Amino acid sequence: MGSKWYIETFTDSNKFGLWKVKIRAILIHQKCVEALKGEAQMHAHLTPAEKTGMNDKAISAIILCLRYKVLREIARETIVVSMWNKLDSLYMTKSLAHRQCLKQQLYFYRMVESNPIMEQLTEFNKIIDDLVNIDVNLEDKDKALHLLCALPRSFENFKDTMLYSKKGTITLEEVQAALRIKEFKVDDSGEGLNISRGRSENRGNGKGKNYRSKSRSKGGGIKTKYKCFICHNPGHFKKDCPKRKGNGSGYSSVQIESE
Repeated sequence: MGSKWYIETFTDSNKFGLWKVKIRAILIHQKCVEALKGEAQMHAHLTPAEKTGMNDKAISAIILCLRYKVLREIARETIVVSMWNKLDSLYMTKSLAHRQCLKQQLYFYRMVESNPIMEQLTEFNKIIDDLVNIDVNLEDKDKALHLLCALPRSFENFKDTMLYSKKGTITLEEVQAALRIKEFKVDDSGEGLNISRGRSENRGNGKGKNYRSKSRSKGGGIKTKYKCFICHNPGHFKKDCPKRKGNGSGYSSVQIESE
C-alpha cells in the first residue's frame, strides 16, 4: 500500500529554504534524489533508462509542489538539475544585497515585552535558517550573543546569568533551552498562584460564613452582652440610660463583648 505525503506548495511568498528541505525528503522517499546530481555525476552502474526515469520522477515531484506562478518560471525545463538551479537563482539569491538585508534583520532584531517569548524565538530561528540557506554561517557563540541582545529589558538578570555564570563558550542551544525552562516556570507559577489564591479565598469565605452564623445563633458557642455606652452597665442602650438626663442625641452606640 502506497504512502501519502502532504507538502505545502511553494508560492514564492513562503520559505523557499524550508520547502527545498521537504522536497528533497520526498525525492529520497521516491528514490530519485540521485537525479539532483546531474546525469554525469550519477552512479555509474545506472543504465541510461534508469537515469532518465529518475530525472522524470524528480521533475514530476517538484512540479506537483509548485503553484502556477512559480511553475511558469521553470515550465520549459526538462532536466531536474536545471530546474533546481533555476529555482535557486530566482528564490534563493545569494547576491550581496540579499545577504546584507538578512544580516541587518539579525543584527537589529529585538523582542518586545508584550509578545510571547517562544513565538519570537521561532522568528529569530527563521532568520538564522534563511542566512544558512544562502551560505552565511555564523559561529554558534555569535548566534547565542545575538539572541541574548534581542531579549527585552525584563530579561537583564537572565542575560547576566547566562553570560557570567558559565565557564567557557556559551552556545545557542543552551540559551534557547534556558529560555524554554524560564517560560515554563513562569507559566507554571502563575497557574499555581491562581489555584492557591482561589483556595484561600474559598477558605476565607467559608470561615466568615461560619463565624457569622455562630455569632447570630442563639444559645451557640459565642455569647454576647449588650452594655450601655454611658454607664457601661448591661441590660439597656444609651438612649435608655438613666444617667443620660434628657440628652436629645438621636444616635445610639452598642458595645459588644464576647466571652
